[in-house]
Amino acid sequence: MKPRKALWAALLALSTAGCDFYYYKVPSPDDLWHVIPWFDHMITARYIRPYETADVPRYTPEGTVPVSGGEPDWSADWTSGKAASADALKNPYAAGATDKPSPGGPAVALIPREVEAAGDTLFNTYCEPCHGVAGDAKGPVSSRIGAPSLLTGRARGYSDGYIYSIIRYGRGVMPRYGDKVYLPSDRWAIVNHVRKLQAASPAPEEPAAATAPIPPTPSATGSTGGRPR
Repeated sequence: MKPRKALWAALLALSTAGCDFYYYKVPSPDDLWHVIPWFDHMITARYIRPYETADVPRYTPEGTVPVSGGEPDWSADWTSGKAASADALKNPYAAGATDKPSPGGPAVALIPREVEAAGDTLFNTYCEPCHGVAGDAKGPVSSRIGAPSLLTGRARGYSDGYIYSIIRYGRGVMPRYGDKVYLPSDRWAIVNHVRKLQAASPAPEEPAAATAPIPPTPSATGSTGGRPR
């Protein structure tokens, strides 16, 4: 029995020595990356950290088209007080949306269930804290920032594209949400949810002047073209 125990002890010592050799003598792969040409400079490579500073470009050069596609940027018109580009947008889920501009008012189309569910979820995630669950400006922070009701005659008079543009670029006390709700289909889903809330609530009695749409004011929060690509 003793010789066998001695043999096991010797094997254990050798295996321990082998581990020591492997961990301390064999070169680390980290020391060999310089052998691969396209690895040797990565640690010092220049790259952009999105939104790290105000100097990082947010937009593609004028006249170029993203390789992944995208929608036009009408922020210049929007921030200058022009609503024509916004009002001309077509809501693919609006009632009677074919080749005509999106109509204003609380008309709600029979939209796919997944789009309706997305609108409900996105509204309650991003809009409810300020505008309230019912859109009546009775949310947790509505009174603190002066968030407007979405059920007023003026809000009902906005075109779908106008509301879409507010979501994308922001307006007044509302910051831009285009960098958070970056998919156009999700923004339209929110627009339709707003229309659904308006249709579910009787229109308030207001002076005629209070129901007329007003042009957007320049937003102090800037604009966004959507998710960085």
